[in-house]
Amino acid sequence: MVVNLKDASLFAGNAFWPVLAWLREHDPVHRHPEPDGPGFWALTRHEDILKVYADHETFSSRYGMRLDSNAAAVTAVSQRMLIVSDPPDHTQLKRVLSKSFGPTEMPRIEHLVRQSVRDVIRDAVEREELDFLDAAKRIPNYVVCALMDLPRDDWEWIGEITTQAFEGADEETRSAAHGDIFLYFIEILAGRRKRPGDDFISRVAHDKRGGDLPGEERPLSDEEIIFNCNGVLAGANETTRYSASGAILALVEHPDQWDRLVDGGDQVTSTAVEEILRWTTPGVHALRTVMRATRFGGVRFDVGDRVTLWNISANRDEAIFDQPDRFLVDRSPNRHITFGSGRHLCLGARLARLELAVFLDELREQVGRIELVGDPVYNASNFTWGLRRLPVRLHARKHSVADPSLSSA
Repeated sequence: MVVNLKDASLFAGNAFWPVLAWLREHDPVHRHPEPDGPGFWALTRHEDILKVYADHETFSSRYGMRLDSNAAAVTAVSQRMLIVSDPPDHTQLKRVLSKSFGPTEMPRIEHLVRQSVRDVIRDAVEREELDFLDAAKRIPNYVVCALMDLPRDDWEWIGEITTQAFEGADEETRSAAHGDIFLYFIEILAGRRKRPGDDFISRVAHDKRGGDLPGEERPLSDEEIIFNCNGVLAGANETTRYSASGAILALVEHPDQWDRLVDGGDQVTSTAVEEILRWTTPGVHALRTVMRATRFGGVRFDVGDRVTLWNISANRDEAIFDQPDRFLVDRSPNRHITFGSGRHLCLGARLARLELAVFLDELREQVGRIELVGDPVYNASNFTWGLRRLPVRLHARKHSVADPSLSSA
Protein backbone atom coordinates (compact mmCIF):
# COMPACT_ATOMS: atom_id res chain seq x y z
CA MET A 1 0.00 0.00 0.00
CA VAL A 2 1.37 3.41 -1.04
CA VAL A 3 0.67 5.92 1.73
CA ASN A 4 0.90 9.65 1.09
CA LEU A 5 -1.43 11.54 3.40
CA LYS A 6 -0.07 14.85 2.09
CA ASP A 7 -1.31 14.15 -1.43
CA ALA A 8 -4.11 16.65 -2.03
CA SER A 9 -5.55 14.57 -4.88
CA LEU A 10 -6.22 11.75 -2.42
CA PHE A 11 -8.72 13.98 -0.64
CA ALA A 12 -10.06 15.82 -3.68
CA GLY A 13 -10.91 12.43 -5.16
CA ASN A 14 -12.42 11.11 -1.92
CA ALA A 15 -10.01 8.16 -2.24
CA PHE A 16 -8.33 8.17 1.17
CA TRP A 17 -10.69 5.76 2.99
CA PRO A 18 -8.93 2.53 1.86
CA VAL A 19 -5.57 4.04 2.81
CA LEU A 20 -6.73 4.84 6.34
CA ALA A 21 -8.36 1.42 6.70
CA TRP A 22 -5.11 -0.26 5.67
CA LEU A 23 -3.14 1.81 8.18
CA ARG A 24 -5.55 0.96 11.01
CA GLU A 25 -5.13 -2.75 10.30
CA HIS A 26 -1.46 -3.00 9.35
CA ASP A 27 0.46 0.06 10.54
CA PRO A 28 -1.53 2.13 13.08
CA VAL A 29 1.58 3.99 14.30
CA HIS A 30 2.98 4.83 10.90
CA ARG A 31 6.22 6.67 10.19
CA HIS A 32 5.31 8.92 7.28
CA PRO A 33 8.20 10.25 5.16
CA GLU A 34 8.31 13.71 3.63
CA PRO A 35 10.37 14.53 0.55
CA ASP A 36 10.91 18.08 1.80
CA GLY A 37 10.85 17.54 5.57
CA PRO A 38 11.75 15.29 8.50
CA GLY A 39 8.60 13.17 8.32
CA PHE A 40 5.95 12.63 10.96
CA TRP A 41 4.02 9.94 12.79
CA ALA A 42 0.45 9.13 11.72
CA LEU A 43 -1.94 7.59 14.25
CA THR A 44 -5.15 6.15 12.84
CA ARG A 45 -6.77 4.09 15.62
CA HIS A 46 -9.40 5.57 17.93
CA GLU A 47 -7.79 4.27 21.14
CA ASP A 48 -4.31 5.58 20.31
CA ILE A 49 -5.60 9.01 19.31
CA LEU A 50 -7.54 9.40 22.56
CA LYS A 51 -4.37 8.61 24.53
CA VAL A 52 -2.47 11.41 22.81
CA TYR A 53 -5.30 13.91 23.24
CA ALA A 54 -5.30 13.13 26.96
CA ASP A 55 -1.55 13.65 27.50
CA HIS A 56 -0.80 17.34 26.92
CA GLU A 57 2.44 17.14 28.90
CA THR A 58 3.98 14.74 26.38
CA PHE A 59 2.15 15.91 23.27
CA SER A 60 2.06 19.69 22.90
CA SER A 61 -0.26 21.86 20.79
CA ARG A 62 1.77 25.06 21.03
CA TYR A 63 3.99 24.32 18.01
CA GLY A 64 1.14 24.05 15.49
CA MET A 65 -2.06 22.13 15.02
CA ARG A 66 -1.73 21.06 11.36
CA LEU A 67 0.79 19.81 8.86
CA ASP A 68 2.36 22.47 6.66
CA SER A 69 1.81 25.23 9.22
CA ASN A 70 3.84 28.40 8.84
CA ALA A 71 6.31 28.12 11.73
CA ALA A 72 6.70 31.88 12.10
CA ALA A 73 2.94 32.40 12.15
CA VAL A 74 2.49 29.68 14.76
CA THR A 75 5.20 31.22 16.95
CA ALA A 76 3.44 34.59 16.76
CA VAL A 77 0.17 33.21 18.17
CA SER A 78 1.44 30.34 20.35
CA GLN A 79 0.08 30.36 23.93
CA ARG A 80 -2.24 33.22 22.95
CA MET A 81 -4.56 31.40 20.53
CA LEU A 82 -6.56 28.58 22.05
CA ILE A 83 -5.87 25.88 19.47
CA VAL A 84 -2.09 26.36 19.66
CA SER A 85 -1.68 26.59 23.41
CA ASP A 86 -1.05 24.29 26.36
CA PRO A 87 -1.98 24.68 30.02
CA PRO A 88 -1.99 26.89 31.96
CA ASP A 89 -2.65 29.45 29.19
CA HIS A 90 -5.05 27.13 27.38
CA THR A 91 -7.04 26.59 30.56
CA GLN A 92 -7.31 30.31 31.31
CA LEU A 93 -8.22 31.30 27.75
CA LYS A 94 -10.86 28.58 27.43
CA ARG A 95 -12.45 29.56 30.74
CA VAL A 96 -13.09 33.07 29.41
CA LEU A 97 -14.00 32.20 25.83
CA SER A 98 -16.36 29.35 26.70
CA LYS A 99 -18.70 31.52 28.79
CA SER A 100 -20.42 32.84 25.68
CA PHE A 101 -21.25 29.28 24.59
CA GLY A 102 -22.28 27.91 27.98
CA PRO A 103 -25.66 26.37 28.91
CA THR A 104 -27.08 29.63 30.25
CA GLU A 105 -26.48 31.31 26.87
CA MET A 106 -28.10 28.62 24.75
CA PRO A 107 -31.75 29.83 24.86
CA ARG A 108 -30.70 33.18 23.36
CA ILE A 109 -28.46 31.48 20.84
CA GLU A 110 -31.13 28.93 19.91
CA HIS A 111 -33.56 31.69 18.94
CA LEU A 112 -30.91 33.18 16.66
CA VAL A 113 -30.03 29.79 15.17
CA ARG A 114 -33.66 28.86 14.48
CA GLN A 115 -34.36 32.09 12.65
CA SER A 116 -31.18 31.83 10.57
CA VAL A 117 -31.69 28.17 9.63
CA ARG A 118 -35.39 28.63 8.84
CA ASP A 119 -34.60 31.46 6.45
CA VAL A 120 -31.76 29.58 4.76
CA ILE A 121 -33.81 26.42 4.14
CA ARG A 122 -36.84 28.42 2.97
CA ASP A 123 -34.71 30.32 0.47
CA ALA A 124 -33.12 27.06 -0.74
CA VAL A 125 -36.52 25.43 -1.28
CA GLU A 126 -37.77 28.44 -3.24
CA ARG A 127 -34.89 28.16 -5.71
CA GLU A 128 -35.25 25.60 -8.51
CA GLU A 129 -31.76 24.28 -7.84
CA LEU A 130 -28.64 25.44 -6.07
CA ASP A 131 -25.16 24.56 -4.91
CA PHE A 132 -26.03 23.61 -1.35
CA LEU A 133 -22.65 24.83 -0.10
CA ASP A 134 -23.90 28.37 -0.77
CA ALA A 135 -26.77 27.72 1.63
CA ALA A 136 -24.83 25.69 4.21
CA LYS A 137 -22.12 28.30 4.71
CA ARG A 138 -24.69 30.98 5.53
CA ILE A 139 -25.95 29.19 8.65
CA PRO A 140 -22.85 29.26 10.88
CA ASN A 141 -21.57 32.50 9.38
CA TYR A 142 -24.78 34.39 10.13
CA VAL A 143 -24.94 32.99 13.64
CA VAL A 144 -21.35 33.74 14.68
CA CYS A 145 -21.37 37.19 13.07
CA ALA A 146 -24.57 38.00 14.97
CA LEU A 147 -23.07 36.72 18.24
CA MET A 148 -20.10 39.02 17.66
CA ASP A 149 -22.45 41.85 16.61
CA LEU A 150 -20.45 42.47 13.44
CA PRO A 151 -21.87 44.94 10.89
CA ARG A 152 -24.40 43.18 8.65
CA ASP A 153 -22.70 44.44 5.50
CA ASP A 154 -19.50 42.60 6.52
CA TRP A 155 -20.99 39.14 6.99
CA GLU A 156 -20.45 37.83 3.47
CA TRP A 157 -16.86 39.06 3.42
CA ILE A 158 -16.23 37.48 6.82
CA GLY A 159 -17.36 34.09 5.53
CA GLU A 160 -15.19 34.33 2.41
CA ILE A 161 -12.04 35.55 4.14
CA THR A 162 -12.35 32.91 6.88
CA THR A 163 -12.45 30.16 4.27
CA GLN A 164 -9.39 31.62 2.55
CA ALA A 165 -7.52 31.82 5.86
CA PHE A 166 -7.89 28.12 6.60
CA GLU A 167 -8.38 26.57 3.16
CA GLY A 168 -6.47 28.85 0.80
CA ALA A 169 -4.58 27.17 -2.02
CA ASP A 170 -1.17 28.09 -0.61
CA GLU A 171 0.49 29.48 2.50
CA GLU A 172 0.76 32.98 1.02
CA THR A 173 -3.01 33.13 0.46
CA ARG A 174 -3.77 31.77 3.94
CA SER A 175 -1.36 34.16 5.67
CA ALA A 176 -2.74 37.17 3.81
CA ALA A 177 -6.30 36.23 4.78
CA HIS A 178 -5.34 35.81 8.45
CA GLY A 179 -3.72 39.24 8.29
CA ASP A 180 -6.90 40.79 6.92
CA ILE A 181 -8.95 39.19 9.71
CA PHE A 182 -6.54 40.45 12.38
CA LEU A 183 -6.66 44.00 11.02
CA TYR A 184 -10.45 43.87 10.91
CA PHE A 185 -10.74 42.79 14.54
CA ILE A 186 -8.22 45.38 15.74
CA GLU A 187 -10.70 48.06 14.68
CA ILE A 188 -13.74 46.21 16.04
CA LEU A 189 -12.07 45.56 19.40
CA ALA A 190 -11.05 49.19 19.84
CA GLY A 191 -14.69 50.20 19.48
CA ARG A 192 -15.93 47.53 21.93
CA ARG A 193 -13.43 48.56 24.59
CA LYS A 194 -14.84 52.09 24.45
CA ARG A 195 -18.51 51.18 23.96
CA PRO A 196 -19.13 47.63 25.15
CA GLY A 197 -22.33 45.78 24.35
CA ASP A 198 -23.69 42.33 25.15
CA ASP A 199 -21.87 40.55 22.34
CA PHE A 200 -19.08 37.96 22.39
CA ILE A 201 -16.26 40.44 21.71
CA SER A 202 -17.42 42.92 24.36
CA ARG A 203 -17.73 40.20 26.98
CA VAL A 204 -14.29 38.78 26.30
CA ALA A 205 -12.76 42.27 26.20
CA HIS A 206 -14.04 43.06 29.70
CA ASP A 207 -13.51 39.67 31.35
CA LYS A 208 -10.35 38.54 33.13
CA ARG A 209 -8.14 35.48 32.98
CA GLY A 210 -5.60 34.09 35.42
CA GLY A 211 -2.19 35.75 35.48
CA ASP A 212 1.33 34.49 36.02
CA LEU A 213 1.09 34.44 39.82
CA PRO A 214 -1.33 32.41 41.98
CA GLY A 215 -4.56 34.37 42.52
CA GLU A 216 -3.57 37.04 40.00
CA GLU A 217 -6.04 38.11 37.30
CA ARG A 218 -5.68 40.36 34.27
CA PRO A 219 -7.72 41.34 31.21
CA LEU A 220 -7.05 39.47 28.01
CA SER A 221 -4.59 41.28 25.77
CA ASP A 222 -5.66 42.67 22.41
CA GLU A 223 -3.67 39.91 20.71
CA GLU A 224 -5.36 37.16 22.73
CA ILE A 225 -8.80 38.49 21.83
CA ILE A 226 -8.05 39.09 18.15
CA PHE A 227 -6.34 35.73 17.61
CA ASN A 228 -9.20 33.87 19.28
CA CYS A 229 -11.90 35.76 17.40
CA ASN A 230 -10.17 34.39 14.32
CA GLY A 231 -10.26 30.91 15.80
CA VAL A 232 -13.94 31.15 16.74
CA LEU A 233 -14.82 32.25 13.21
CA ALA A 234 -13.02 29.26 11.74
CA GLY A 235 -14.43 26.72 14.17
CA ALA A 236 -17.97 28.03 13.81
CA ASN A 237 -17.91 28.18 10.01
CA GLU A 238 -16.06 25.06 8.96
CA THR A 239 -17.72 22.31 11.01
CA THR A 240 -21.35 23.22 10.37
CA ARG A 241 -20.83 24.07 6.69
CA TYR A 242 -19.18 20.75 5.88
CA SER A 243 -21.40 18.69 8.17
CA ALA A 244 -24.67 20.18 6.92
CA SER A 245 -23.75 19.74 3.26
CA GLY A 246 -22.36 16.27 3.98
CA ALA A 247 -25.65 15.42 5.70
CA ILE A 248 -27.60 16.39 2.58
CA LEU A 249 -25.48 14.10 0.39
CA ALA A 250 -25.65 11.24 2.91
CA LEU A 251 -29.44 11.48 3.06
CA VAL A 252 -29.64 11.44 -0.75
CA GLU A 253 -27.36 8.42 -0.97
CA HIS A 254 -29.19 6.62 1.87
CA PRO A 255 -32.90 7.27 1.24
CA ASP A 256 -33.89 4.77 3.92
CA GLN A 257 -32.13 6.99 6.46
CA TRP A 258 -34.02 10.04 5.21
CA ASP A 259 -37.24 8.11 5.82
CA ARG A 260 -36.00 7.09 9.26
CA LEU A 261 -35.17 10.71 10.09
CA VAL A 262 -38.57 11.98 8.95
CA ASP A 263 -40.56 9.20 10.62
CA GLY A 264 -38.55 9.32 13.86
CA GLY A 265 -39.06 13.03 14.43
CA ASP A 266 -37.39 14.67 17.42
CA GLN A 267 -36.46 11.30 18.94
CA VAL A 268 -34.00 10.67 16.12
CA THR A 269 -32.59 14.19 15.90
CA SER A 270 -29.93 13.83 18.60
CA THR A 271 -28.55 10.53 17.29
CA ALA A 272 -28.70 11.82 13.71
CA VAL A 273 -26.63 14.87 14.66
CA GLU A 274 -23.91 12.67 16.17
CA GLU A 275 -23.92 10.35 13.16
CA ILE A 276 -23.60 13.28 10.77
CA LEU A 277 -20.63 14.57 12.76
CA ARG A 278 -19.01 11.12 12.70
CA TRP A 279 -19.75 10.57 9.02
CA THR A 280 -18.43 13.92 7.81
CA THR A 281 -15.56 14.67 10.26
CA PRO A 282 -14.57 18.09 8.84
CA GLY A 283 -11.45 18.30 11.03
CA VAL A 284 -9.40 15.57 9.34
CA HIS A 285 -6.22 15.62 11.40
CA ALA A 286 -4.66 17.38 14.36
CA LEU A 287 -0.94 17.82 15.04
CA ARG A 288 0.99 17.41 18.27
CA THR A 289 4.71 17.84 19.03
CA VAL A 290 6.53 15.46 21.38
CA MET A 291 7.90 17.24 24.46
CA ARG A 292 9.54 14.28 26.17
CA ALA A 293 10.77 11.00 24.72
CA THR A 294 8.28 8.19 25.11
CA ARG A 295 7.39 4.79 23.72
CA PHE A 296 4.05 4.52 21.99
CA GLY A 297 2.59 1.55 20.15
CA GLY A 298 5.88 -0.30 20.36
CA VAL A 299 7.98 2.50 18.82
CA ARG A 300 9.97 5.39 20.25
CA PHE A 301 8.87 8.98 19.88
CA ASP A 302 11.72 11.46 20.33
CA VAL A 303 11.54 15.05 21.53
CA GLY A 304 10.50 17.27 18.63
CA ASP A 305 8.78 14.51 16.66
CA ARG A 306 5.50 15.52 15.07
CA VAL A 307 2.53 13.25 15.66
CA THR A 308 -0.63 13.54 13.56
CA LEU A 309 -3.99 12.33 14.88
CA TRP A 310 -6.32 11.29 12.06
CA ASN A 311 -9.74 11.94 13.53
CA ILE A 312 -11.40 10.94 10.29
CA SER A 313 -9.85 7.48 10.58
CA ALA A 314 -10.75 7.08 14.26
CA ASN A 315 -14.38 7.76 13.37
CA ARG A 316 -14.40 4.72 11.08
CA ASP A 317 -12.47 2.43 13.45
CA GLU A 318 -13.91 -1.07 13.29
CA ALA A 319 -12.86 -1.72 16.89
CA ILE A 320 -15.17 1.05 18.12
CA PHE A 321 -18.05 1.28 15.65
CA ASP A 322 -20.31 -1.50 14.45
CA GLN A 323 -20.56 -1.29 10.65
CA PRO A 324 -18.53 1.94 10.58
CA ASP A 325 -18.96 2.42 6.82
CA ARG A 326 -22.75 2.59 7.09
CA PHE A 327 -24.59 5.86 7.68
CA LEU A 328 -27.19 5.20 10.41
CA VAL A 329 -29.14 8.14 11.81
CA ASP A 330 -30.13 6.17 14.92
CA ARG A 331 -26.62 4.88 15.70
CA SER A 332 -26.06 4.50 19.44
CA PRO A 333 -23.63 4.58 21.11
CA ASN A 334 -21.54 6.91 18.98
CA ARG A 335 -18.10 7.66 20.41
CA HIS A 336 -16.89 9.87 17.56
CA ILE A 337 -14.08 12.37 18.11
CA THR A 338 -15.06 14.92 15.48
CA PHE A 339 -14.54 17.70 18.02
CA GLY A 340 -11.31 16.25 19.37
CA SER A 341 -11.09 15.13 22.97
CA GLY A 342 -9.89 16.18 26.39
CA ARG A 343 -8.74 19.73 27.02
CA HIS A 344 -8.88 20.55 23.32
CA LEU A 345 -12.49 19.53 22.84
CA CYS A 346 -13.80 22.11 20.39
CA LEU A 347 -15.04 25.33 22.03
CA GLY A 348 -18.00 25.54 19.66
CA ALA A 349 -19.14 21.91 19.92
CA ARG A 350 -22.38 22.82 21.70
CA LEU A 351 -23.18 25.49 19.12
CA ALA A 352 -22.41 23.19 16.17
CA ARG A 353 -24.68 20.48 17.61
CA LEU A 354 -27.47 23.01 18.06
CA GLU A 355 -27.10 24.29 14.49
CA LEU A 356 -27.23 20.77 13.08
CA ALA A 357 -30.24 19.81 15.22
CA VAL A 358 -32.19 22.85 14.06
CA PHE A 359 -31.04 22.18 10.49
CA LEU A 360 -32.55 18.68 10.64
CA ASP A 361 -35.76 20.03 12.17
CA GLU A 362 -36.17 22.50 9.33
CA LEU A 363 -35.36 19.90 6.68
CA ARG A 364 -38.12 17.66 8.03
CA GLU A 365 -40.54 20.58 8.20
CA GLN A 366 -39.88 22.19 4.83
CA VAL A 367 -38.42 19.53 2.52
CA GLY A 368 -40.24 16.54 1.07
CA ARG A 369 -37.48 15.22 -1.16
CA ILE A 370 -33.84 16.00 -1.91
CA GLU A 371 -32.65 15.56 -5.48
CA LEU A 372 -29.03 15.51 -6.59
CA VAL A 373 -28.74 17.39 -9.91
CA GLY A 374 -24.97 17.25 -10.49
CA ASP A 375 -21.80 15.57 -9.33
CA PRO A 376 -20.52 16.33 -5.81
CA VAL A 377 -17.03 17.84 -5.66
CA TYR A 378 -14.72 17.59 -2.63
CA ASN A 379 -12.03 20.04 -1.59
CA ALA A 380 -8.38 19.06 -1.79
CA SER A 381 -7.39 19.31 1.86
CA ASN A 382 -6.14 16.89 4.50
CA PHE A 383 -6.94 19.38 7.29
CA THR A 384 -10.50 20.66 6.84
CA TRP A 385 -12.21 18.40 4.36
CA GLY A 386 -15.67 18.12 2.88
CA LEU A 387 -17.83 19.01 -0.06
CA ARG A 388 -16.85 22.00 -2.15
CA ARG A 389 -19.82 21.74 -4.49
CA LEU A 390 -23.17 19.97 -4.14
CA PRO A 391 -25.79 20.75 -6.81
CA VAL A 392 -29.24 19.84 -5.48
CA ARG A 393 -32.93 20.62 -5.69
CA LEU A 394 -34.94 20.70 -2.47
CA HIS A 395 -38.57 19.83 -3.16
CA ALA A 396 -41.03 21.47 -0.80
CA ARG A 397 -42.96 19.27 1.58
CA LYS A 398 -46.67 19.11 0.88
CA HIS A 399 -48.36 19.56 4.23
CA SER A 400 -51.77 18.08 4.94
CA VAL A 401 -54.62 20.61 4.99
CA ALA A 402 -55.72 18.87 8.16
CA ASP A 403 -52.54 19.95 9.92
CA PRO A 404 -53.82 22.35 12.63
CA SER A 405 -50.54 24.25 12.66
CA LEU A 406 -51.20 25.29 9.06
CA SER A 407 -54.88 26.20 9.43
CA SER A 408 -55.91 29.82 9.22
CA ALA A 409 -56.77 31.54 12.48
